[in-house]
Amino acid sequence: MVVKQVKHWLVTRANAARWRPIQDWAESRGAEFTQTEDGQGFLIESREALPGALRVEWGESQRSYLPGFELRMRCEMGLHPDLQLMVVCRTLMEELERAVFEAYTDTLKTRVDTDTPEEMRWLVMFPKFNPSSSQILRQRYGIVGITKELAAAWVESELGEALVQASQDLLPEGHPFVLMSMRGNLYLRTEMSEAELPKVQALVRLLETAAREAQRVNSRLSESGAWPTTTSIAWTHTTRPGDA
Repeated sequence: MVVKQVKHWLVTRANAARWRPIQDWAESRGAEFTQTEDGQGFLIESREALPGALRVEWGESQRSYLPGFELRMRCEMGLHPDLQLMVVCRTLMEELERAVFEAYTDTLKTRVDTDTPEEMRWLVMFPKFNPSSSQILRQRYGIVGITKELAAAWVESELGEALVQASQDLLPEGHPFVLMSMRGNLYLRTEMSEAELPKVQALVRLLETAAREAQRVNSRLSESGAWPTTTSIAWTHTTRPGDA
């Protein structure tokens, strides 16, 4: 027991020193930095951040398609819950599509159930949008949304420019990455074997850009009052009883 406690103390202390630049940066933004209980990860909470309260975590992956360690972030925006949009690494999108197909044909299931992560269910439920404005954006990312129009409004903006820029170094081809607007918030997940300050900073900026653009789309739709629903979109991809 004593040896285990000493080992835990040494790991925690070593990681604290390794992550000191990240802690200093977080605290300079008015955020709170804490290590996880096992000392193998960290949490940054910035309740006063703009455009919304920000939570950044680095640690063991919570998704099977992200091996090893991941960076996951949430920006609380209070958007309409039906603003459901996603940008995903195209390579990962193709892998998830194959996984969904195999899972539900092998078990003879006729629909995607709620145990499946949203990022997999949405590939079945929602239409894909192929941007014409940028070949890089089209080749490197898959884009889906509750409607193609909303997806277009979200990504054909500063967000699209930021994604193209990120594809040059931050998110190289094939690097697992998911960016989502759901439940009124923005979420980002990506594989990150080592937490490095420049990468964390760049991904926070990317999430903030996505959040601002989602807020813009949300405001425009709120003013018009014309909100599509998940149910209505789902119907467009299935056969209604009696229509066969």
